[in-house]
Amino acid sequence: MEQRMSSSSQPLKAEPVTGAGFDPAHVPGITPPVSGPAPAAEPDPTERETRAEETSDTAETAEALDAEEAAPAETAGPPADGPVFEAADRRARIVADHAGVRLSLDDQACEFRWDEIGAVETETARFGKRFTITVHTPDRRWYPIEIDAPSRSDFARWEAELDAVLDAYFEDGDESKDSAQAGEEAE
Repeated sequence: MEQRMSSSSQPLKAEPVTGAGFDPAHVPGITPPVSGPAPAAEPDPTERETRAEETSDTAETAEALDAEEAAPAETAGPPADGPVFEAADRRARIVADHAGVRLSLDDQACEFRWDEIGAVETETARFGKRFTITVHTPDRRWYPIEIDAPSRSDFARWEAELDAVLDAYFEDGDESKDSAQAGEEAE
């Protein structure tokens, strides 16, 4: 077996070993989080009052943050008047709209803004009803998701809807080159 020798390879940095095998407190939920040193003596009444006020302020801000997180993401951005693509089966789901592309499979989800996407690829199975959408990022990573269509006739409709969304929101790098060439030809 051959291995590529490259001058660009750097040795790994020595990092301390962490994890549940080495430190049981590393597993969330088993033990409470470690805080600063334990208080040595009973605080005086004025300190108790200021702490009570601080905890009530932090509780109010925590409730406000929870309310903001509970609100749907579409309300934060401009209203979507453009096309929206959505396909789902019992496990997988893809949504492409003005905000970007969101993929979810079972309890895992990822979201890509339009500026984070290098390409979107679709593929249909030769036999069967599986529709595959792959999101490619500029850093050469790809994220495929397979959706089982109710019927093969849905493939054409899904392709058309996804093309409409990509035409509306996805800015291909070739467009900027074409507009620059058109500006040069006009001179």
